[in-house]
Amino acid sequence: MFGITSFERNDLWNSLREFENDFFKSFGNVTHCRTDIKDLGDKFVLECEMPGFNKEDIKIDINNGNLTLCAIRKNENNEKNSNDEYIRRERIYGSYCRSFNISGIDENSITAEYTNGILSLTLPKKQIQQPEVKRIEIK
Repeated sequence: MFGITSFERNDLWNSLREFENDFFKSFGNVTHCRTDIKDLGDKFVLECEMPGFNKEDIKIDINNGNLTLCAIRKNENNEKNSNDEYIRRERIYGSYCRSFNISGIDENSITAEYTNGILSLTLPKKQIQQPEVKRIEIK
């Protein structure tokens, strides 16, 4: 029925935000893949929650110093009776895409693993080359 809402929070922006959240629930929360990034000194570890995706649905691309994660979910349910007529037919489509700046990362050493709905990327930092110090003898 009716919910109790604080008067201060009942403004246009909150209403729009609630509408957006309710609308995207039909996509199975595809738009809300939470991501954590840990700095382990010599590397970063990025962990992204992507439950319900198959490993084949996830694409990881590197272009111009940006790492982009994209995943597409397509789910179709068909139920038919004995006359091959639809009793129920539902389709859910959704996608997720997010980019990260990876300047300072050794792009050739990045590894990825997908286990139990968690995509883990290991992003080794580039080794900083110390400039070579040369001494010039005075004659």
